[in-house]
Amino acid sequence: MSYGIKAYKAVGIKDDLAVADPHRVIQLLMQGALEHMAKAKGSIERKDFSGKAHAISKALSIISALKGSLDMSSGGDISQNLFDLYDFMLNHLTIASRDLDLVKIDDVISLMVTIKSAWDQIPVADREAGYRMQSQRDQKMVVGA
Repeated sequence: MSYGIKAYKAVGIKDDLAVADPHRVIQLLMQGALEHMAKAKGSIERKDFSGKAHAISKALSIISALKGSLDMSSGGDISQNLFDLYDFMLNHLTIASRDLDLVKIDDVISLMVTIKSAWDQIPVADREAGYRMQSQRDQKMVVGA
């Protein structure tokens, strides 16, 4: 891919993130993780171990960010289940990288696709209700600080 196309794509993603709501940011992170895992698979198939390491590293960073973004105090069982799934994905990708195991990467891709599909189906009204709840909680924290 030419430098110009890479630069254009990078600017496009930055522009998308600049105006994205929290729901969209998570969608973009999940998509990025999927793309990097696909790149890692291709790198393993080509025996491009430097490319594999870079792609796995990016995917691990994104999944770690998703795990870190969970609201464990008010997310209940859903947050705990996602925390456990993200933890599993991180461990599985680490092993996949070490063992050059395409099946393990496919396992993580499958899990991420399932989570992303569910995330993509959250109705707009529910997203907006969540934003309002978060805003109210943030205001209470500022007033109480």
